[in-house]
Amino acid sequence: MPSRERWDATWRELGVPIAPTTPYDEILARYSEPHRRYHTTRHLDECFAQLDPARRLAERPAEVALALWFHDAIYDPRRQDNEAKSADWARESALAAGVPTDAAQRVHTLILATRHAAVPQGRDEQVLVDVDLAILGAATERFDEYERQVGDEYAWVPGFVFRSKRKAILQEFLARPALYSTPHFRDRLEAQARANLTRSIARL
Repeated sequence: MPSRERWDATWRELGVPIAPTTPYDEILARYSEPHRRYHTTRHLDECFAQLDPARRLAERPAEVALALWFHDAIYDPRRQDNEAKSADWARESALAAGVPTDAAQRVHTLILATRHAAVPQGRDEQVLVDVDLAILGAATERFDEYERQVGDEYAWVPGFVFRSKRKAILQEFLARPALYSTPHFRDRLEAQARANLTRSIARL
């Protein structure tokens, strides 16, 4: 579970000397909701573990970190506006804490990039999206666990529908010239991610 110390450090780096307490507690409660299997505090921990050695690549690492905290804070697999709602919450929280408007808006934009609907633009989007997609390049056992967890989150969808939709999503990722935008992630994870995706598609 991401620590309060990490939360406080993120806000200090943004220029907020006293970090807001309420969003931290609410975020952890959200990531602990019973319907979640993958989008949990473990996902946050894994993302921060990927971000820490890649912070140097970001132009505004504190904004990337804040976006990471909020990026899946609102998650209902039955809805299509999770990232938008999470982005709105992040912007509102940042503004309430005294973060400048332009920085709060950049955090909002970063979170929208995790919809993975388009190639990320700018260094900070690239770092955040690569961190979020790092699970695709995980070791075989962890990737297979991730696939099962995603399936569990969508257990309410008829099996043949889920398999068809999931296969299309994974094929779309596999068709990209590169899954990762930064050499830091591409060099370490691209080959494994492609092997994982190929294997998963074959099973669907």
